Amino acid sequence: MTDTAPATTRPPRLTRLTFHGPLSEARAHSLVQRLTRTNPATVLDIGCGWAELMLRILAAAPEATGTGIDIKAEDLARGRRNAEARGLAQRATFVEESAAATSHGPADLVLCVGASQALSTAEPPDHTTEALRALRRLVTDGGRVLLGEGFWQRPPTPAELSGMWPQAAATDHHDLATLLDLAVDAGFRPEWTETASLDEWEEFESAYQADVEIWLAEHPDHPLAAETRERLDRHRAQWMSYRGVLGLAYLTLVPAL
Repeated sequence: MTDTAPATTRPPRLTRLTFHGPLSEARAHSLVQRLTRTNPATVLDIGCGWAELMLRILAAAPEATGTGIDIKAEDLARGRRNAEARGLAQRATFVEESAAATSHGPADLVLCVGASQALSTAEPPDHTTEALRALRRLVTDGGRVLLGEGFWQRPPTPAELSGMWPQAAATDHHDLATLLDLAVDAGFRPEWTETASLDEWEEFESAYQADVEIWLAEHPDHPLAAETRERLDRHRAQWMSYRGVLGLAYLTLVPAL
């Protein structure tokens, strides 16, 4: 098969993902309902990406304004387009900056889903402790924090660790019980504890690569094909190593007064 696409054609990026994480429509709906129950006036989304969850919260809380912070301009641009399309552009602000020592906040609702590393310079797993302390400063008394944080569902084996991300170690994450204890130590009480299901993980990981897999199948001789194939195969192998081992907790946290 000869590739006839222009050399400038690049693989699509994450167009099959609604959320940048293992989050189903059903769970997103219940999160929005719970997080807007206290009528937040301000929302702060740390490491927002394209801020899909924040935009849904703004739609459900018509008096609220939101600020999304991320360092990826492409994702922020997608968020701005989505906000415009949904009539939320006047209430949603997207800021391209590091979340470390951010001047934004405190806010009534703080989202930090898969982005705790943006609030700390510490190595894993100590970054979680620092991030929780930062989140306590960023949320108003009486507000809420949604923390989406990785944890080990069970101790990984050496063989599993060897197939994960570079230099993966058993100390990279806590277990769920320890994660909850750290949240309490940082000045929170856990209102709600839930974890991503295997179905949510499989939908996320499949959608993460699906567009590019199709592109690669259709453009095997493209100048970018070799590096794209290597990246896809590497990520799939990593996923198979942490599948069923790495979990993601969604913790709804209440600041303790």
